[in-house]
Amino acid sequence: MSASVAREQRSSIPLGDRRELVLIRYPWARSGEMAEGCETVEGYIRTRPLANPQAWRRPSLRNLKRSMADLSHVDPTGKARMVDVSGKKATRRFAKASGAITMKAETLEAIRGNSLAKGDVLGVARVAGIMAAKRTADLIPLCHQLPLSSVTVDFEMDQSLPGVRVVASASTEAQTGVEMEAILAVSVSLITLYDMAKGVDKGMQIGEISLVEKRGGKSGDWVRNE
Repeated sequence: MSASVAREQRSSIPLGDRRELVLIRYPWARSGEMAEGCETVEGYIRTRPLANPQAWRRPSLRNLKRSMADLSHVDPTGKARMVDVSGKKATRRFAKASGAITMKAETLEAIRGNSLAKGDVLGVARVAGIMAAKRTADLIPLCHQLPLSSVTVDFEMDQSLPGVRVVASASTEAQTGVEMEAILAVSVSLITLYDMAKGVDKGMQIGEISLVEKRGGKSGDWVRNE
């Protein structure tokens, strides 16, 4: 019986991000010998071409300079700078941030019962958060030194995590906002919680740190919608 090589069959499987897996099936061995019930399969991954190649273009230098001008901490040449707020009027500012640390249920109970070796976990974490807010300009390079009117750090024991949720707020009357002060207070409070309890639970995880609300300033009030 004469050998006959069937025509190959091609198919593709989308992989996302414009990539696809291309499969080539040969019903018989590529050498031409009949092999009933068998097939040879080859495959490779390729990037699909853009439907409209003109849709993406390299940004022009003019547009790039315009984009950098929208970033207050970057000068027209792309160098980092501290924003000059000397011409702005001092107004009332407020910001609130939140975050969480997850842990074992027994670790949460030990914190609740104040039975860890290092002592008052929440009390120490609260003071650490307040101190951090007051040192924001020393830790975040381009932040201004602000006369804080108030910093609060509050905790919520959340059995559903299980873990502790932290909410911090900061307020001042100044020429710039206190968003970074609130975020830093949350961050350092969470890190301190980890330090205080790591002796019994090194698997704790810190996350969900975000700005919740800000009031005042040129951009106006803002509240996170979730």
